[in-house]
Amino acid sequence: MAEKPPLNDTSSGTLGLLLTRRSGSAKAMTPPGPNAHELRQILAAGTRTPDHGKLAPWRFILFEGEARHRMGRLLVECLRESEPQAGEERLAMERNRFARAPVVVAVVSRVREGIPIPVWEQELSAGAVCQNILIAAHSLGYVAGWITEWCAYDARVKERLGLTTGERIAGFIYIGTNAVPLEERVRPDLDALITRFEG
Repeated sequence: MAEKPPLNDTSSGTLGLLLTRRSGSAKAMTPPGPNAHELRQILAAGTRTPDHGKLAPWRFILFEGEARHRMGRLLVECLRESEPQAGEERLAMERNRFARAPVVVAVVSRVREGIPIPVWEQELSAGAVCQNILIAAHSLGYVAGWITEWCAYDARVKERLGLTTGERIAGFIYIGTNAVPLEERVRPDLDALITRFEG
């Protein structure tokens, strides 16, 4: 029986990486994360996405170093306002949420309404940016995970992060080194997802 390629396999080129791509859990990440040059490459790859109308309907907020802990304090403030009864265990979890990975990238979707480019296409473009960032991070040997969690949707958090009208968080991309081996998960049956148009 032929051996399966390792997850996030970069040795067999782009298609090999795509066919073995596997997200990593933020809880199981450790340093190192990408350095400044690598992070710039990752973000540049993120912007190489379909973008109808050349609008660049997305932007990035970076959380590195001490900024991850400042974000944790911000989350605790917001949680205390919305859930005054939150216990110390929950507060500690939020305090450390962004410290789980060496680098966190918030991808902010920023749509423009009242123009010929549909809002849906602008939002899809932000999703494609997130996927490109994942692939670029994996191609450099890091592990990455795209998640949102409550803080992506909380009005207080978004306001404190400086999001404006028409902006929302498409995802937080956690990037680091996997502390535990990645395990494959069940994938959908491809044949069950395909129909052929007969006309």
